[in-house]
Amino acid sequence: MSNDRLPPQTKFIVGNEACERLSYYGVVAILTGYATTLFGGGEQGGIAAKKIVHDWKSLTYLLPLIGAFIADRWWGRYRTILWVSFAYCAGHALMSATEGTKWGLYSGLILLAIGSGGIKPCVSAFVGDQFGPGQEKQLTKAYSLFYWSINFGSFFAFLLLPYIRAKTSYSVAFLIPGIFMMLATAIFFSGRKTFVMKPPTSTLPPVDAATRAADRATLWRIALVFLPVTVFWSLFDQQHTTWVQQGQQMVPVMLGDYAINGETMQSVNPIFVMAIIPLFITWLYPAVSRMGVRPTLLRRMGAGMVLAALAFLISAMLQKRIEGGEKLSVLWQLLPYGVMTAGEVLISATGLEFAFSVAPARLKSTIMSFWLLSVALGNKLASVVTELNSVKNAAGEMVRRTSVSNEMLAYVGLMLVVAAVFALIASQFRESADSEK
Repeated sequence: MSNDRLPPQTKFIVGNEACERLSYYGVVAILTGYATTLFGGGEQGGIAAKKIVHDWKSLTYLLPLIGAFIADRWWGRYRTILWVSFAYCAGHALMSATEGTKWGLYSGLILLAIGSGGIKPCVSAFVGDQFGPGQEKQLTKAYSLFYWSINFGSFFAFLLLPYIRAKTSYSVAFLIPGIFMMLATAIFFSGRKTFVMKPPTSTLPPVDAATRAADRATLWRIALVFLPVTVFWSLFDQQHTTWVQQGQQMVPVMLGDYAINGETMQSVNPIFVMAIIPLFITWLYPAVSRMGVRPTLLRRMGAGMVLAALAFLISAMLQKRIEGGEKLSVLWQLLPYGVMTAGEVLISATGLEFAFSVAPARLKSTIMSFWLLSVALGNKLASVVTELNSVKNAAGEMVRRTSVSNEMLAYVGLMLVVAAVFALIASQFRESADSEK
């Protein structure tokens, strides 16, 4: 096989990822609205829904620590991905069968977190496992395709699931992602005879003390780089809570009987991603290089943080106008979505490449879980801020202490401060890396 081509088995992983992401984001697309209704609606329901969504996402991205350990030590990546997929399917089925019950919501979300949490740290590293000697240059292309498939699946989830829910019920809407998760499992299983399956570390000879010490040092350095990224994820994942709730306060755009509203507007993010990734790779990065500035992985990540702050600033300005009584079209949200997506591409697609390029060979799933842990911490931060910015009124209902727009502005300031800290950390990391070459 030519070293210029991707390994043929890559198509099974990409197909699996597209379907799995459609199943995951199919739930995300309607979860804020569902939880708001389930907890009484209004401001109190909105606060409860925001906490539930971010706590669930935090758990989903925390469990990869366990999934990575199991994959690296015992099961291997292929078996880990395959086996936890069954918990994933069960979670979808439970949420569909128990519409309107809080216990069904919590139980289903836990099963989904187990399934997604087991897959997340393994699948991106499993892509890298398929590349042999001389194919390293194809990693950037492979991870861009991998990330593109994620957004291909999420696009159709955000585009269709809110519409299907509006025309049928939450029960049907939660069942459809489950069907796609079953399809994802079948696609992955069908590639079993073509995959390169690297054994777990329990089957490999133990490493010496010096190697273990070097691995620990590398892990700590990477964790230090990833830590500031947590604040980016706190802003980014509020597209599925705060921005959905904002969009529902805006004037929808009707295309026949299809409504572009706060829920369906989420579909513009994957559209922008699928357009921006090739644009950045083929034009922006080469153009910046010709200007004498190397668009290194860490520089891209720092720029992404600044763009996230800008996106939230735009959103806060829109929210101020809404709170002032203006009736704004939901299409105004295209501005913050576009800016945030550019930041996402600079951080998320780059983060996958960065994590894989510097991870010790024995701990690739573990280092991927470190990256995902930053998402968990970011979502927990959003949940904690929501809790701190709420209080019970005289009627015993939860209300916000300050306006949503002021909360957004606080996130803007925090993101800019953290971006400056990240720039300092990244510069030290590059100096350390250069000194080892």
